[in-house]
Amino acid sequence: MTPTALQFVLVGLAGMAAGLVNAIAGGGTLMSFPALTAIGMPAIAANVTNTVALWPGMVGGVLGQRRDFDGQRSRLWLTVPIGAIGGVAGGILLLHTGERAFRTLVPYLILMAAALLAAQDRLRAWLIGHAGHHESPVSPLRLAVPVAGGAVYGGYFGAGLGVILLAVLGLVLDETLTRLNALKQAIALSANLAAAIFFVSSGQVVWPVAIVMGVGAIVGGTLGGRLAGRIAPKTLRAIVITVAVIVAAVYLIKG
Repeated sequence: MTPTALQFVLVGLAGMAAGLVNAIAGGGTLMSFPALTAIGMPAIAANVTNTVALWPGMVGGVLGQRRDFDGQRSRLWLTVPIGAIGGVAGGILLLHTGERAFRTLVPYLILMAAALLAAQDRLRAWLIGHAGHHESPVSPLRLAVPVAGGAVYGGYFGAGLGVILLAVLGLVLDETLTRLNALKQAIALSANLAAAIFFVSSGQVVWPVAIVMGVGAIVGGTLGGRLAGRIAPKTLRAIVITVAVIVAAVYLIKG
């Protein structure tokens, strides 16, 4: 497809919104993906293009928490490759899902992501309350299996991946929330980057759109970093959840 100038503006603004939301509250995909389908892109191509466009914005989060990786090298060596493999597996699964079937799944995936976003604060509170309550060392398999499941989801759709990974890591690891969040950032980046690299050869990426949205996401992420202390994450998250529910309802009505 060849977007019009107005559609490029919409895509750029959606990328900015996604970058800003990801920097402050999370859930940016719930803003950017619907914008791509709104300009007429097929659902799978929109999802693929969205993944390619938004992954660079995740690098800042990893770099920002690099000090929290101290003492977690063995976990990174295990979970980051698993995240990458899972991301590719999710990408393969996506490309083998028919357009009609994926479009049918989209509203339910969006609603699930919105529900995860809504539960984020409660999850964090639960993790803080249970930090240090694990009584035995965690086996590599016990850590690898849930991470792999989350990574596959990330490569397939991705919205809400951070919440999923934080939940599974908190269930199996005896760590502070800050260090769990750093590990989550690294795994999510590896899953999304691996999926994005895989999608490059899929023929589904609409490159002009991906570039415009990617630039918008970087600008939005930078802006979000500066506004992080001025905008309440709960307020922004409530807006994103409301928009997501409306978008999902529209998808359901359209069938």
